[in-house]
Parts: sequence; C-alpha cells; structure tokens
Amino acid sequence: MGRDSDLTREALRQQLEADRLLGIKSVPISPPPPRQPGARARVGRPVRSATAAEQAEQLGVLDETEVKGCTQCTLSDARTQTVFGQGSPSARLVFVGEAPGYEEDRQGLAFVGRAGQLLTRMIAAMGLTREQVFICNVLKCRPPGNRDPSAAEILACSPFLRRQLAIIEPEVLVALGAPAAKTLLNTSESIGKLRGRFHDYYLSGTTGEGPAIPLMPTYHPAYLLRNPAEKRKAWEDLQMVMRLLGLPIPGEMSG
Repeated sequence: MGRDSDLTREALRQQLEADRLLGIKSVPISPPPPRQPGARARVGRPVRSATAAEQAEQLGVLDETEVKGCTQCTLSDARTQTVFGQGSPSARLVFVGEAPGYEEDRQGLAFVGRAGQLLTRMIAAMGLTREQVFICNVLKCRPPGNRDPSAAEILACSPFLRRQLAIIEPEVLVALGAPAAKTLLNTSESIGKLRGRFHDYYLSGTTGEGPAIPLMPTYHPAYLLRNPAEKRKAWEDLQMVMRLLGLPIPGEMSG
C-alpha cells in the first residue's frame, strides 16, 4: 500500500511539473481521452543512412550554399538573414512552424521570441531539451510585418524543408499551427480537425510514394499565448507523440 501511494504521489508530482512548464493553471473536470484501440505502435529507431556528423555536415552545406543566398522569392529583399533552424542533426523529433518572426529574423534562430519560449517549455514538459530535437519553419525568411506567406513563397521554400527532413530522418514530426500543417499535408482542413491524430508525411512530397513519417498537427505556441485554455489540448497531442516515441508520460504509471 505504501509503495502504491508513493508511486501515485510521484506520478502526480510529474503531472504537476509538466503543467507548470506549460503554464497550465487549471485541470479539466473530464479526464483526457483514453488511448485509442489499434493506435499506432511505438516507432522504432530507423536505420540511419548517415552518421550524426555526416548529417550535420549535410545540413551545413545546404544552409551555407543554398539557403543563405536564396533569392527565389521577394522575401530575400527585406530579410535581415535567413533562419535555417537548429537542434540535433539526427533528432528523433522535429518541430515545424510557419515562418520566422521579428526576433528570429534578427537572431537567425528559429522560435526564440515569446512563442519560442513557450515551445521550450513544451519540449521540457516532454522530458526533452531543444538540443535533442530539431526546430525549423516552412519558410526560411520572415514575411514583412509577419504577414501570412503567399502560395508562391511556400512553393519556393518547401524544397529546402523537404531536404532538411530527408537529411535528419526524424521518427516523428510536429506541425505547429495550421499553415505548417496544411503545407506539410497538402490539405485545407482546419487545425482543429487535423490535431489529435497522426497523419502520414511523405518525404517525396507525393502521397503514398516513398517512406512516410508520422506527423502530429497541434496548435502554434503563439496561438496558445493568446488562447491559454487550449494548452491542455496541445499537451494531449504532445503526449501522443511521447507514447509513439516511447517516452515516459508524467502522471502515467507503467503496468
């Protein structure tokens, strides 16, 4: 009895710590949805086609020789610098947002503003660090005034993202926000309809062709800052990702 009580207290402590990191200050009356029968099994580590050092070198070459000097669209006229993305070159998990903002354009790093600070807490709640994942955007340049990217700009920049993902070979993708999810999945569905379940992202860019990576759409951290009540749903999405990767869930005891 004493051991069970200790395990329950530890599970509760872990859950509260995850809530604290995410800034969740209230708990819903209804419990989170149960694990769905027939849910996707845990992802096994893929057989890498390159070492981490080789992946880092390939990413560096792509950034230095193609992305930094890119002038394929008019965004290059107004940018301070390109924002390639950063993190582990052999990350199991990659987060993809829409485009750099003001701070990202100034520093040359992805997700470093207020939304980036929340993303850091979300990653920490998963038991990971930013150095263990890879964080990037569909666009590598900031749209002026943080406006929505045009279809032409997305079309010009998407090949860079596909090549990044082909080099990193992640096990799971998280699309942050509707624009990233719609671009990666080539769909017009809303983020509310897309989130909460895994979709297949094909590295080839063609559905059903070549290897597919499980992709979880969820709310963008900037949206969560404006709508903190939705943080609970985003945390549910991230817990599904954690289960798929075999990561321990705070508050969930293994049998």
